[in-house]
Amino acid sequence: MLMRGILNIVVVLTLGWATSAYGQARQVVVELYTSQGCSSCPPADELLRELSTRDDVIPLAFHVDYWDYIGWKDIFADPSHTKRQKGYAYKAGSRTIYTPQMIVSGQDHVVGFKPMALADYIQNQRSKDYGVRVSITPMAGGVLVSAVAAGPLATGAVIQVIRYMPEATVAIERGENAGRTITYSNIVTDWDSIADWNGREPFEAKLDLEGNDPVVILVQERDYGPILAAARLASR
Repeated sequence: MLMRGILNIVVVLTLGWATSAYGQARQVVVELYTSQGCSSCPPADELLRELSTRDDVIPLAFHVDYWDYIGWKDIFADPSHTKRQKGYAYKAGSRTIYTPQMIVSGQDHVVGFKPMALADYIQNQRSKDYGVRVSITPMAGGVLVSAVAAGPLATGAVIQVIRYMPEATVAIERGENAGRTITYSNIVTDWDSIADWNGREPFEAKLDLEGNDPVVILVQERDYGPILAAARLASR
């Protein structure tokens, strides 16, 4: 999927820069696969909303399209989100995908509403260090993305850019949640891979962006592997 709002990407490989931009604690990415047509999803949607208030977690709601057929089309659903969830399932050796499902740092899978299990996974992932740091610096017309690794990445990584809508309230008229009004948080509206990176040299990319929606950068091991590093710019 070509990410709307990225007008130009210039990738520059440099030999070094100040490391102070990488001083923040590791942020844990929590991906929620959800649908407005799923009656089991509202508790997980609310849990993601609570996570959105934390500085140490980057919660992202990927609305999927495979519930649309039962009477209510999710206005945020995107087939690419379903494809991403299937990629994780394949990586885990599963033939089934679920809603709600949360995936923590690209590794730990939580099916259904299980806040205690989720809390344990988040705490565990916070303690991991893959030797990769990424930062986002606002600049005129866009952002500067920088990444550095302690050494070459054996399997390589994909650098991804995500934009999300912080909040939206939807009155659902049909389907399993008919009659409910639900507030959703951190709704992914754009997701695109911008570069393959082997970690041998630092990475820099200037992204020209439109709008003021938050920006998230993920450095993820290829083929739906662990998320090695993440950064978020809440506003520009």
